[in-house]
Amino acid sequence: MWHSSLEWGQLLTILIMAVALGLDAFSLGIGMGMKGIRLLDILKISVVIALFHIVMPLIGMFTGHYVGSLLGNVASGAGGCLLILLGAHMVYSSLKGEEAASFDHRTIWGLLVFALSVSVDSFSVGVSLGMFASDIALTVLAFGAVGGLMSVAGLLVGRRVGSWVGEYGEAFGGLILLAFGIKFLL
Repeated sequence: MWHSSLEWGQLLTILIMAVALGLDAFSLGIGMGMKGIRLLDILKISVVIALFHIVMPLIGMFTGHYVGSLLGNVASGAGGCLLILLGAHMVYSSLKGEEAASFDHRTIWGLLVFALSVSVDSFSVGVSLGMFASDIALTVLAFGAVGGLMSVAGLLVGRRVGSWVGEYGEAFGGLILLAFGIKFLL
């Protein structure tokens, strides 16, 4: 019984973190979708974002696992601090209110820069999770699936509604990462 509840707790934690990271793709997708976007472009963008949400945390996890083996017991504190800093930065960035750079999603470079910009947080979270030796396959697949689905949702919502969700989505994601960082420190 304890073992299965521990697995459910880990799965729930991974899904919540995946949603927190996917909120960035969702909010930027809204902005891009409001400019008008074809359904084929939505599919293409979402697949690339999903791939980046798999590759970036995977690289981060291997980096974090290596750093964790070097730091030993200090790794959980370092990982928690990293999540707190990342969450605080996401909240600060959303409250600062700077306009996001506009990317031409029809070019390969624009698509890659956009996908990288919404996935770079996944690398940092991957570093933290790599220090805790979590289930790598489950984590990166959840991050990829949720990131891809949330980018689809953001792009579709952006085609339909105004920009009121964008800035709050990134702030909410940052608060979730802050909470997990504090949890790892305690």
